[in-house]
Amino acid sequence: MRGTPRITALVPALLLMVLPLSLPSAGPAAAAEGKPAVTLSTSQAGTGGSITVSGTGWRSRTLLMLLVCGQATPARGVVGGTNSCANADGRAVTTDADGHFSRALPVTEPPVPCPCVVHVATATGAKAQADAVFQVAGHPVEPLPAQTAGGRLSVLTDTRLDGSGSLLTWFGAPPSRTLAFTVGNVGTAAVENPVFQVGTAHGVFAPQWDERQWHGTLGPGEKARVELPVELTAGAHGDYTVSLKYGGKVLAERPWGVGRPWGVTLFWILLCLVVPAAVFRIGMAVVDRVRPRHTPRRPSPAPGHGRRRRRRTAIASPRPAPPTPNATLPWFTPDTGPGPAGRLSAPHEDHPTSPTTPTTPGRKGST
Repeated sequence: MRGTPRITALVPALLLMVLPLSLPSAGPAAAAEGKPAVTLSTSQAGTGGSITVSGTGWRSRTLLMLLVCGQATPARGVVGGTNSCANADGRAVTTDADGHFSRALPVTEPPVPCPCVVHVATATGAKAQADAVFQVAGHPVEPLPAQTAGGRLSVLTDTRLDGSGSLLTWFGAPPSRTLAFTVGNVGTAAVENPVFQVGTAHGVFAPQWDERQWHGTLGPGEKARVELPVELTAGAHGDYTVSLKYGGKVLAERPWGVGRPWGVTLFWILLCLVVPAAVFRIGMAVVDRVRPRHTPRRPSPAPGHGRRRRRRTAIASPRPAPPTPNATLPWFTPDTGPGPAGRLSAPHEDHPTSPTTPTTPGRKGST
């Protein structure tokens, strides 16, 4: 049995060789599954300078936004939301395959007093964020607003805008949606009829906040589905951002692309075509009614044209028929009746014709 101790001695050696192969390696995948973290090249700098922001534990190939924000701490986050950040001087960066990044960020004073942080958050995909303490040299510092005790609400799922446009919206009616999300009470006391603030911002402008109350009670550890109406002004179009705030803290943000009301544009085009045509028709009708009526005058004939025309008319017209002889009146004899046959002779003396008086042939003297 000399081979038995030798085999027993080889078993631990084989286990030491196989065990590292079966254990998971702490490579990039493990680092990517960790909590996102942010580090700064320096914790204090003045306006006009720059710092280097580095991060680990982020998802690979993810777009991040880097901002200097006031009224914020890593424990409470950014109390005023993006309104407390220097948005105009922020920077964007994309993580590498291992979830790492490094980016230079200019130092700018935020619109609210410090305490300040460098806020890093995902711009696309699942939400993730991390803060690092930073002090802007020369910027005023004020204490944070008091945190309300008791119940605290937190958004458990991504917000969603439900609904769609209608035909009236195409003609300029106010676009409306429903902001839906699931909220949970992570505090130690119940929350009754919470009042949320819904803000809408167009482009880079600050949001306009409206209060929306949800009727109900949430005990500690409970969650509920909340739906709040969101409405824009009439004729609104473009890129909007819908924000949700509770207790002075922004809980969620959601982009909203609103289409242009092309019905209004079509209406103005038709109005520009129809109104001038109608005015022209009315003007022509008025002019036709008020202008005087003139009888068309025949052009005067040229000299000699009238005589030639009368001559042609005389030639062309038939000759009038000879007049019929009048009937012989009873008191006239045929010789003395009117007309050519009974033409009266001129008065003369009753005496014989003298030899010296010539006689008219064919005429008889009266007896």
